[in-house]
Amino acid sequence: MTFPTQLPELRTLAQKILATGIAAANPHTALTPFLKINTQQQLELMLNTGHVRQYPWHKIHLIAFGKAACAMTEACLQIIPKALLAAPPLIITNYDNVRSIDDAIVIGAGHPLPDEAGLHAAQQLIRQLDTAHTDDLVLVLISGGGSALLPLPVPSITLADKIVTTNYLVSSGATINEINCVRKHLSLLKGGGLTQYAYPADVHALILSDVIGDEISAIASGPTVPDCSTFAEAFTILKNYRLVDKVPNSVHDYLSQGIVGKVSETPKITDPIFKHSSYTLIGSNTMSVLAMQAKAQQLGLPAHIYQHQLCGDVREEAEKWVRFAQTCTSPVALIAGGETTVTLTGNGQGGRNQEFALAFALAAEHYQLEGAWVFLSAGTDGRDGPTNAAGGLVDVNTLTRIRAMQQNPDTLLQNNDSYTALTYSNDLLLMGATGTNVADLQLMLIHPN
Repeated sequence: MTFPTQLPELRTLAQKILATGIAAANPHTALTPFLKINTQQQLELMLNTGHVRQYPWHKIHLIAFGKAACAMTEACLQIIPKALLAAPPLIITNYDNVRSIDDAIVIGAGHPLPDEAGLHAAQQLIRQLDTAHTDDLVLVLISGGGSALLPLPVPSITLADKIVTTNYLVSSGATINEINCVRKHLSLLKGGGLTQYAYPADVHALILSDVIGDEISAIASGPTVPDCSTFAEAFTILKNYRLVDKVPNSVHDYLSQGIVGKVSETPKITDPIFKHSSYTLIGSNTMSVLAMQAKAQQLGLPAHIYQHQLCGDVREEAEKWVRFAQTCTSPVALIAGGETTVTLTGNGQGGRNQEFALAFALAAEHYQLEGAWVFLSAGTDGRDGPTNAAGGLVDVNTLTRIRAMQQNPDTLLQNNDSYTALTYSNDLLLMGATGTNVADLQLMLIHPN
């Protein structure tokens, strides 16, 4: 097709390409190639190495948590015979993705901040793991959001204290890996804790990654794999973001005790509990980025990957992208995936994707980006921060529409009020909960002439 020059066509095309990226992370499509029941009615697990893990397990304990937990469980139940299940599958997901599943226990819990429902779900999970024995398999389905959805603080820290600490980290601009490092050292299930509770049963995790770079120990804070981070690193993160004197005393004291060895570290790779533990990565942000590129090319558009691992503060990244776009001399689709950060200084409403889109529009005006262009940034779960929007889709006329409503886009950005700004310009991406989560996707279509 000819590269469009009209904004309505560009906007429609951008949303079509985004939909392809989200579809590539469909849990059912991603999971089914990695599970098989053989002719002896035994479960076979496909590993990323190409090898197959199989054993005549007596019973299978099916546990799922994350935003894609329901869809992943449904895919498993189409493959695994009911007779092999030790108990009804236990599913913990965010409230938006809760739905009834026959013969399964589905629990809704808080995200992005944990709540009491998640705490009770974690306690129920522990009780189920207590029934797993040698020759059983604990099959764990992990997707984005698992850290918040399954909170089980160490006994000396209350859930309220952990919520306060998480909120400080999220608002400080800390990366997801840094946030998870701290959470692992305040938790009983994260950082290999689930495998510790499941021992001596075998453990296998099917993982839909929302972490850029697919560091397995960072996805849902690595509940089934060894943790290489330390109490000292967790404390340093609090110091780097000037949070040591802000977090509750219980958090400060527990991390301090961990540093001097008064409480046990998270399980490390040498721990024998991991001898019969494995995992398979079934989907990721990179796979979705490549699917978007392929879709754009299928439509006849020149398409390039701007970045595979886009991170950093959204305002800085927006400026960098605009400066790069100024070097484009011919029509092109630029695609990226990642997980940016926002430093909260105001009290407005929004999320990192909405703020990225608004910051891009302002940077494009500041640097006088020419031509017809649209830019979108979206969370693949359909939810950006504590809002009903997935992100934003802006174009060359976005700021004009905001100002026509007697609003100042600069002021709104400084107040972290991107949701309000994009509401005025009618640029919110509203798609509802998608049932999956592989972090964020970005796309720019530009016809520079």
